[in-house]
Amino acid sequence: MTVPPRETGSALLTVLLLVAVMATIAATALDRLSVGTRLAANVATVGQARAWLGSAELLAVTRIEDMLGADQAQTLASGWLGAERTISLPDGATVKARVEDGGNCFNLNSLVEQPSGGGLAARPVAQRQFTALMQLLGIGEGEASQIAASATDYIDSDSAPLPGGAEDGPAGALSANRKMADPSELRAVPGVSDRHYKLLKPWICALPIAELSPINVNTLLPEQAPLLAMLVPGRLDTAGARALIATRPADGYGSVVAFWQQPPLASIEAPSEVTQQTKVRTSFFKLRARVDAATVSAGETALIDARRTPAQIVRRSFGEEG
Repeated sequence: MTVPPRETGSALLTVLLLVAVMATIAATALDRLSVGTRLAANVATVGQARAWLGSAELLAVTRIEDMLGADQAQTLASGWLGAERTISLPDGATVKARVEDGGNCFNLNSLVEQPSGGGLAARPVAQRQFTALMQLLGIGEGEASQIAASATDYIDSDSAPLPGGAEDGPAGALSANRKMADPSELRAVPGVSDRHYKLLKPWICALPIAELSPINVNTLLPEQAPLLAMLVPGRLDTAGARALIATRPADGYGSVVAFWQQPPLASIEAPSEVTQQTKVRTSFFKLRARVDAATVSAGETALIDARRTPAQIVRRSFGEEG
């Protein structure tokens, strides 16, 4: 077949257009294939990293059970608290893990109590402790009171706001009416700014119990003195609390009664629920682990409940902070 001279250019353009379309399709397919391959590799790598972190969890739980089994009366800080352990893996990767006392914090879920009839009701003593802690950290009394009341309203079951509190916040923010699953939920509470949350983050936790923060007086660190001072607002300052921690016997206080007999606590008439709140044995532990390999770096924070045997991981989160 002979192509007329006037149509030669059109045929060439058609061929070039087909070549361009085929090249585009091929490039797109190769790109999708490349992305799919990388995604599959990333999934496998992250999966391996989480398996390594799971090994750190198992070792931590075993170590905690052995430690609690060796001394069932009290938990001391020596030998484990904050000590970083390094695990070298056969492929050259390393896992670094450290265990902390998971109860030495303000338990946001202590702002409520769970009566036998069901539901979650405000607990004034915890509200006062939270307010005191915030003031010790430099938050003004008015702001602290409002945040404590709003956080209580966020958790409690009723829809009636406490004085200074807020059940349903602005811009569609609604109260959860349940225990907090993670301390980051405090950021959703009306009145809590970025500044407030950044200041409070190292001091708060969300234990899976609606009970007063189980502060272990045998494992408190000197820098955690505000957690001790908040127990009796206005009766013990940070300096006094730090002195109590610094003069703690090497073999621990032995009992809660022995702790509260120390000066200047002996002259303080603390409510029985507060004295019972302090502990000499740790029930919750926090594991911070991080894996570093040639192809991946990943972190994990896990909460370990050791109230029963075997100890159990009740919450874990993955990210850069592990």
